Amino acid sequence: MAAALRRLGGLQRWMCLARPSGARGVSSGERVRSSASVQVPSVPAPSQVAPRPLPQREQQEDDEETPMFIKNPDYHGFDPDPVVDLWNMRIAFFFGVSVVIVLGATFLHYLPDHGMRIWARREAERKVKEREALGLPVLDSNYYDPSKIVLPLEDEE
Repeated sequence: MAAALRRLGGLQRWMCLARPSGARGVSSGERVRSSASVQVPSVPAPSQVAPRPLPQREQQEDDEETPMFIKNPDYHGFDPDPVVDLWNMRIAFFFGVSVVIVLGATFLHYLPDHGMRIWARREAERKVKEREALGLPVLDSNYYDPSKIVLPLEDEE
């Protein structure tokens, strides 16, 4: 949709530039008014109208001064040549979307367990099942068994 609108805008700009200076038309500052009393001239059939020749490029300097959207309405910003510009855009979007997103997501999915979170969860579940099987409480106020801790004598302090 956006490409069609850009193309339409480019055609309108080209038609404004290609119109001879004596041709009657609506400029950017004029407003079109509709009235019932205005006579509308008849439009000739398409077969009776001679095709207007495309404007010829006269100077290389004129190409440098002309905005890129007038020369190429579908300009994507990669290259002045329309064919190279189109292929560069297609290649950039293929690698940008397909390769980076698909292969990047696959790479991130198969990364190893960062911070060993999955292992810690499995180990905690194993300890809970082990303590429940022995009849011990799941959580104890003492992290270590107090009977196994060797404390220094009071005289040594």
